[in-house]
Amino acid sequence: MSGRRIRFLDLRPLRTSRPFRALWIGASLGSAGHQIATVAVLAQVWELTRSPLWTGAIGLATAGPALVCGLAGGSLADAMDRRTLVRATTAVHLLAALALLGQALAGNRSVLLLLALVGAAAGASALGAPARRTFPVRLLPSDQLAAGLALQGMAFQVSMLAGPALAGLLLARWDFPAAYGCQAAALVVSLAVTFRLPPMPVDGGRPAAGGAPAAASGGRPRRPERGGWGFILRRPTLWGSFATDLSATLLAMPISLFPLVNEARFDGDPRTLGLFLSAVAVGGITAGLFSGTVTRLRRAGLVQLTAALVWGLALAVFGLAGPLWLALGALAVAGGADTISVVTRGALVQLETPDRYRGRVSSVEHIIGMAGPEAGNFRGGLVASLTSAPVALVTGGLAGAVAVGVVAAVNRPLRSYTLPEPDAEQAPPGKPDPDTDTDTDTDTGTHAGRRPEPGAAPEAASEPAP
Repeated sequence: MSGRRIRFLDLRPLRTSRPFRALWIGASLGSAGHQIATVAVLAQVWELTRSPLWTGAIGLATAGPALVCGLAGGSLADAMDRRTLVRATTAVHLLAALALLGQALAGNRSVLLLLALVGAAAGASALGAPARRTFPVRLLPSDQLAAGLALQGMAFQVSMLAGPALAGLLLARWDFPAAYGCQAAALVVSLAVTFRLPPMPVDGGRPAAGGAPAAASGGRPRRPERGGWGFILRRPTLWGSFATDLSATLLAMPISLFPLVNEARFDGDPRTLGLFLSAVAVGGITAGLFSGTVTRLRRAGLVQLTAALVWGLALAVFGLAGPLWLALGALAVAGGADTISVVTRGALVQLETPDRYRGRVSSVEHIIGMAGPEAGNFRGGLVASLTSAPVALVTGGLAGAVAVGVVAAVNRPLRSYTLPEPDAEQAPPGKPDPDTDTDTDTDTGTHAGRRPEPGAAPEAASEPAP
């Protein structure tokens, strides 16, 4: 059957949805601009202080506002038109980027001012992130959602690979103003594309034919339905998907260990250290190029669990690898598995969450995606300081794989979760359930109005970018 053929990147979302195409272009440029600015901030803080303590403080300046604003953004996204929220937060982010450009042009020598502007930019971005995450499911048919997320992931991986290199060229030739100027220009495009999107009121469904929004709340502010945070715990597919991601990142994140491995096995060659990071990105890009195969697999829960398991095992192999080719190969496999896991988790979370809860659930997904890797890097560094980098990698990778296996064993709804048939008649994605959550079996995650096939998942129509 054609569904079993190896397929390259699925471009259907770009062909079938003009609003999604505009969103993808804006997000891709925004991601590239963010990568360029990240390198510029790191270089400027180092130039001002020559202190690793201050370069480490960049993480604190970013993480604090991002966590607080991410939670607030989830509640706001469930209380107002999400397009309006994204426009406002993108405009504030643009102002912060212009301020970064201004301080560079003025020859700023205050690291505190620089970090304050970085924090403002991070907070604005995080405030709009939960709302922005809900856009693809409102703009695409259910069977194209995973493909749309794969396209976004592919753009992010390319920006991670090319952005830092471009930043180096800009800094070498034109210094900090050029790098910050590129970020500001990218944000101008990101803001402009929001005016090509239809209104996104909560529970408003997809745009009607011709681009007009479906009748809904009219974009008026509303009080979010109570119990939003507890909703995740009532849906096994959701908490299982988040637990899978946390198991993989919290226990097996390898980035902080790269310098130690490079020093112990490859004589500290900086070129090898760069190859470690590039191998992860190359694996992610390769998985993205062949994502047309993965996004057509309907057993999304099983795909995410398998990808997370492969991630942990690949990093354990990296911890044991002697030859450079084996180490780079293991990292490429891990990068590919991570991309597959992120894409399938994103589709599952958005399709399993009713629109009235999507903002808050997306904020949880955003925070887990930020905090899990950072905490995992800290765990790896702590274990390595007490033992060694190989021990930290091997034990972390195996522990992550075991934890994912435990989630799979105890969470049958996640194991059996199935995306809707592409040609099945279904409510447009993003529309609210006609009934409240009382028709949902919270033990299995299935809906009482539909008899699932053996091993089937909950009905998907009921509803989750440095």
